[in-house]
Amino acid sequence: MSPPVAPPGWSRWLVPPAALSVHLSIGQAYAWSVFKPPLESALGLSGTQSALPFQLAIVMLGLSAAFGGTLVERNGPRWAMTVALVCFSTGFLISALGAATEQYWLIVLGYGFVGGIGLGIGYISPVSTLIKWFPDRPGMATGIAIMGFGGGALIASPWSAQMLESFGADHSGIALAFLVHGISYAVFMTLGVLLVRVPRAAPAVADEASSGPSSVTGVQVSARSAVRTPQFWCLWVVLCMNVTAGIGILEKAAPMITDFFADTSTPVSVTAAAGFVALLSSANMAGRIGWSSTSDLIGRKNIYRLYLGVGALMYALIALIGDSSKPLFILCALVILSFYGGGFATIPAYLKDLFGTYQVGAIHGRLLTAWSTAGVLGPLIVNWIADRQEEAGKHGSDLYSLSLFIMIGLLAVGFVANELVRPVAARHHMPAPTKEAADVAARQQPESA
Repeated sequence: MSPPVAPPGWSRWLVPPAALSVHLSIGQAYAWSVFKPPLESALGLSGTQSALPFQLAIVMLGLSAAFGGTLVERNGPRWAMTVALVCFSTGFLISALGAATEQYWLIVLGYGFVGGIGLGIGYISPVSTLIKWFPDRPGMATGIAIMGFGGGALIASPWSAQMLESFGADHSGIALAFLVHGISYAVFMTLGVLLVRVPRAAPAVADEASSGPSSVTGVQVSARSAVRTPQFWCLWVVLCMNVTAGIGILEKAAPMITDFFADTSTPVSVTAAAGFVALLSSANMAGRIGWSSTSDLIGRKNIYRLYLGVGALMYALIALIGDSSKPLFILCALVILSFYGGGFATIPAYLKDLFGTYQVGAIHGRLLTAWSTAGVLGPLIVNWIADRQEEAGKHGSDLYSLSLFIMIGLLAVGFVANELVRPVAARHHMPAPTKEAADVAARQQPESA
């Protein structure tokens, strides 16, 4: 499947909607917490066990992005989006079979392993293409697409809750909900597969609606060289710490807000908890476009200082006084999730600033192994500690206090790693291509899709 090249006159503003159709679909992963209580009740699972499909999905996201990043660069976004569509939808169908037969391992295999591969390939599928289409505003461009991943739960959370209410929260109702998800997302992701285009090799006109971006210039570092630099590993730590701190709460958002206010005069209902998940998704989504666009103005290092520093302050407020005020708890959680989403959307532009656009998709894929690590650490810390605290007879906000202070420490580690980021040493740069080589490459570029 050859990458479809944009014909003359193609507007680059058609590419973000193609990316959004994929990212809005795979962003369903952030609504997993809606399925946790029904699964625990229907299959007799603990909180740690019900988190396993989500954790494995995030692990596979990072691993498939790391190992598949070079293939995505080589085969183009349409190939990647097709692979993502097949794996993500198939994962839901396998999970539906697992729920129907009460075989939990099939849900772990389907949603976690197979669906996780779709998450990883789908997540990185448009990143390199968007950066090449929008070299003038890489933060905004990647923010638009990755905004969809953060906003997927805004659709999936109330939709899933409504299906569970209509179909029933037993194993057969869960199975039917998984089936509907798999079919619906396959149809929606097809739109992105059909619409996406890669830019032509020729330089673009300066006009906003021009057919493509300017040719690749500036510092360029290959993916193989990038992973040998301290800058890559500093950003790996930054992403891992920021994601661990956010994903632990996001994965357990619905049970957490219920527990925090269970002993108050205003307890949170199941429906309100699902609404809280959707609200967090909107903050996640808004942060991805808002903060990443802001990074184009104030710089990537400064924006990560905000994510990590102010994020730690928000966690401290929740840990110390969050259970005394529901509006304060919600506000702090919204800020944290906006930083969490912004961190994801800004990292491709940060990589482009340091390593250039040559293999930025492959470098981004390798960096997402930090997400795999965080996908295990975040939910494990929150769920394991909550389970142990419950066994010790504690309840309410006491189930999460220790977890929140651990998250503050992790954000502090990420803050230090961000301060250590410096420009990449010249020995890692690729030599600039000669004019003759550039002319040959331009002649070999196909004229149209």
